[in-house]
Amino acid sequence: MSKIADNLKKVRDSIASVCAHCNRNVSEITLVVVTKSANLDAIKQVVRLGCTDLGENRVQHLKLTADDIEAFIKQNPDDTALPQKINWHMIGHLQRNKVRQLLKCSDTIHSIDTLRLAEEISKDAEKLDLCPKILMQVNASEEPQKYGVPVGAAVHLAEQIATMPNIKLIGLMTMGPLTLNKDIVKACFIRVRELFEEIQGEKIAGPDFNHISMGMSQDYEVAIECGATILRIGSAIFA
Repeated sequence: MSKIADNLKKVRDSIASVCAHCNRNVSEITLVVVTKSANLDAIKQVVRLGCTDLGENRVQHLKLTADDIEAFIKQNPDDTALPQKINWHMIGHLQRNKVRQLLKCSDTIHSIDTLRLAEEISKDAEKLDLCPKILMQVNASEEPQKYGVPVGAAVHLAEQIATMPNIKLIGLMTMGPLTLNKDIVKACFIRVRELFEEIQGEKIAGPDFNHISMGMSQDYEVAIECGATILRIGSAIFA
């Protein structure tokens, strides 16, 4: 077994173990493999190992990698280990002038944190006859270097985004604080879950609002315990 295959198995086993511990079904969890630090051969390996959700931080790199992986799949039509399609997730900060380019290669965007960005996505999606899935990024750790809408403004922004045509608000995203103190991380994740439950309970975003994207290589076990449905894991797999 390759190191990547071994690492991926460890991550999947850990996800299953945490789910069992907190009485959650592992089918509730989507593993997004973050490919920003991986070379093309390594990405091909995880695709062959059954990973169909991949994430990138930068639009240009996402487009290039998506094109390469699509060509790889098409060139190997008899390889039954390969999926028919990859779901690309944009997980990094998104500039408005990159929106149209992104929409042509990704339909799930995790990092919406301003009204202007949401409006740009809705406008460009309409022109392209698309309806991308978006998650609103929340800065629950209140770290000044991080993007994301403040917790206190999140409900109002969700209300505004939910009224826009051509985009579908499916959940919230956050990044855990940069600390090894799991109690601080857990408090941040619980804050986002409570915000998610408030928005969902008020039916602000509609029936598609079902996801919490939180948890990376260093804190995904805590994120699962706190209700995450999407994990963004890279270094634990490609290290």
